[in-house]
Parts: sequence; structure tokens; C-alpha cells
Amino acid sequence: MKIIKMYEYPNCTTCKKAVKFLVNNRFPVERVNIFERAPTKTEIKLMLKYLDGNLRRIFNTTGTLYKEMKLAEKLPKMTEDEAIELLTSNGRLVKRPFLLLESTGLIGFHESQWREKLLGEAKKS
Repeated sequence: MKIIKMYEYPNCTTCKKAVKFLVNNRFPVERVNIFERAPTKTEIKLMLKYLDGNLRRIFNTTGTLYKEMKLAEKLPKMTEDEAIELLTSNGRLVKRPFLLLESTGLIGFHESQWREKLLGEAKKS
């Protein structure tokens, strides 16, 4: 089974639930601290494709930095490249957990969605 790379913040309770789900379902996972290393431009663009181009969904809209930077009002005026540059420059702006699979991507942890996507993906391998 292929190793899943998951961007997370280790102290985040939602990320802890996601890790527990992965471990309990025997998925090998590479955990990356998103505050130390943000997803790459390539990863952000791939996730964007999976989210039908909805950039806002990739942003951590409840985060302090998002609010301090007033991104709710700035984001609609940004180009896609500007928004991607911002996301890759600071992992605190990226919604977590963030993980990419071969045919889909997952942001945030919703167990039913993860169960459907990951267990369905595992059956294909």
C-alpha cells in the first residue's frame, strides 16, 4: 500500500482524529508539520483541481492569520497564482489536515468522506 502524505499540525485535535483513523485502518502515513513545511505549488494546484477550482476551500478560514490578513475581503480580488503563492508561503493559511491521493484530495477531517475515499482508493490498489 502506498504511503499517504498528510500535512497536519500535530497539536490540532482534528488532525489527531485523522491520524487515528489512518492508523486504525492500517494506512501507512507520512506526517508533515504544515507549520514547518507548507504544501508545494504542485500539490496546491492538484488539490484545487480536485476541489473544482474552489480556492477558498483550501484556506484555513477560521485561522487567526487568515483573519489578521483580512483575506476574506482580499481573496476574491486575488489571481489564482497570487493565492497559491500565499498558501505555499505559510502553512498556517492552509486548511488541515491536507492530503492527496492518486485520484482525489481531502481537506479537513470528515470521517464518512475519508472512509469512502480512502477505503475505496485502497480497493483499487
